[in-house]
Amino acid sequence: MMKTSIKYFVMDVDGTLTDGKIYMGNNGEAMKAFNVKDGCGIHDIIIPAGIVPVIITGRKSKILFNRCKELKITEIHQDVSNKIEELKTITDDFSVIAYIGDDINDLSCMISIKEAGGFVGCPRDAVKKVVEIADYVADHDGGNGAVRDFIEWLVVKGMWK
Repeated sequence: MMKTSIKYFVMDVDGTLTDGKIYMGNNGEAMKAFNVKDGCGIHDIIIPAGIVPVIITGRKSKILFNRCKELKITEIHQDVSNKIEELKTITDDFSVIAYIGDDINDLSCMISIKEAGGFVGCPRDAVKKVVEIADYVADHDGGNGAVRDFIEWLVVKGMWK
């Protein structure tokens, strides 16, 4: 049974697009690693399908901004303490959202989206409460292709149409 068409693909960052490790040096955040396959899925599958990729994250990083610029992601919401309220600034129709997150700070968005008829996914190594509500649990951990897994699941199922 098809739910609805997807207009927004919303992603958490740390633990979802990255492995959750934050490499810190004496001068603050130094590096994050992103998976090329996730980036290809966003840039070459999601965007051409007419779906808007969206980043909502609790941290702020120039590294993330630079990665988003490479992938042509223009909806970047950093330093967000209340993700559900931030999501409401993008759309109040949660049925048109696919969301991937990994931790308890993603739950309010994920529960609201799922209840509205949207789709929620998570990396294989997400916390238990997130795994329990996910429509799709990726075959990969965060930062290691989990976002691409979810994108391909959505594509194969044809959920965005």
